[in-house]
Amino acid sequence: MQLTDSVWRRYEPMAVLVLVEGRVKPEAMEDMMSLMEEILPDTRAYDGCQGVKVHTNLDTPNDLALVEHWDSRAHYEKYLAWRAETGVLERIVSLLSDAPSIRYFEQHEV
Repeated sequence: MQLTDSVWRRYEPMAVLVLVEGRVKPEAMEDMMSLMEEILPDTRAYDGCQGVKVHTNLDTPNDLALVEHWDSRAHYEKYLAWRAETGVLERIVSLLSDAPSIRYFEQHEV
């Protein structure tokens, strides 16, 4: 089967899902949630951000996942560099028991 341009466009990436996961120090969970409330309005307003949701693991409540949708990986990487420059990234990492995981997924209309 030969893919025409119109068929191929259906499989082109539409957006990027960024999944950030980390284990918050048990004694720091309240501080982390306060920090999220403080910083997420600016995140949601940042160029290229389509939305961010915070989730906690039902079985391990100090496991945190941020589910973020961005126009592109480049938009997210620019945002992450800005957060590092402002010191917010360091504040987040200080509340974690180990390094966070950041994974990128392309969204496709199938």
